[in-house]
Amino acid sequence: MVADGSAGMALQLKDVAKVYRGRVHALRGIDLEVGRGEVFGLLGPNGAGKSTLIKILMTVIRPTRCSGHMLGRPVGDKSTLRRVGYLPENHKFPPYLSGRKALHFYGAMSCVPRNECKRRAEQLLTMVGMADWADKKIGGYSKGMRQRIGIAQALMSDPDLVLLDEPTDGVDPGGRRDIRNMLEYISDQGKTVFLNSHILSELEQVCDRVAILVQGEVRQQGTIDFLTEDRARFEIRVARPGGQPPTALASALEDLVKTGEDGKPGLADGSLVDIEGDHVSVLTEQAEAVQPIVDSIRQRGLLLTSLRLARPSLEDLFMEAVQDPTTGRQLGPGAARKGKTS
Repeated sequence: MVADGSAGMALQLKDVAKVYRGRVHALRGIDLEVGRGEVFGLLGPNGAGKSTLIKILMTVIRPTRCSGHMLGRPVGDKSTLRRVGYLPENHKFPPYLSGRKALHFYGAMSCVPRNECKRRAEQLLTMVGMADWADKKIGGYSKGMRQRIGIAQALMSDPDLVLLDEPTDGVDPGGRRDIRNMLEYISDQGKTVFLNSHILSELEQVCDRVAILVQGEVRQQGTIDFLTEDRARFEIRVARPGGQPPTALASALEDLVKTGEDGKPGLADGSLVDIEGDHVSVLTEQAEAVQPIVDSIRQRGLLLTSLRLARPSLEDLFMEAVQDPTTGRQLGPGAARKGKTS
């Protein structure tokens, strides 16, 4: 762990909390580390505190308590913000400005020299696919077009850290693909990207690491591989030719699958097994462990229709994280703001 917030860390947050009016708990002690040059995704249900955290980093709102570093300086240091690009959720541009003039305006706000500002604006308009619309008024743009201009303005100051709050909101599938390519390009330039999104498939494709925020707390954090470690499984499906009974698969595996001391069925190597009809799931990622199962299936005259190695998706992890541990129900919007005390 990097104690001083430098050496490889773009963000290092410790015990970030926000309580409104002494009773509304938006954040309950957030610990996060984001490495330089990585794409980091923050996800959670509505009301989990995602936007609140970004606004604390941008000094838009004051935390109840917070320690940590952003780009090597204490969180809240105003001089650091010159090195940070920011796209707020539900941002609004003056509708009478063109896309090009909007970028010139935000470049000037960021103290970018005029000639450099014009050069960057042209580059960014091309990068976000808005060069043909650059001189049209923003009031006539679609939501997706405004998002593209929003990403461009976040990059006008050539920042080291880019904070994007719901960058794909309102964008069609083709636009989401383009934005995903933009994020990869930004990361390849050595910049750090920190983003929120409700579109989990997008985060799964582009993020190096993710954190799941629930009730104002980080429930899980790490790479997808790390978060799904020891949860990979082989899924096998069969067909039963010749009118074999529905129990044919279970019968074919009865010599291999035994009930352990914990009362759960498994293989000799300890891999848990679940058999349901014509489907068997083996909790392992070792291909050799399932070879005896495949052999037994064939020896009994069953047809192997599919065999695949599966891991929980980011959506699976998210749905598990947002379940109430007591009732098993999914937590509703605003769940971070009620319930436990900080």
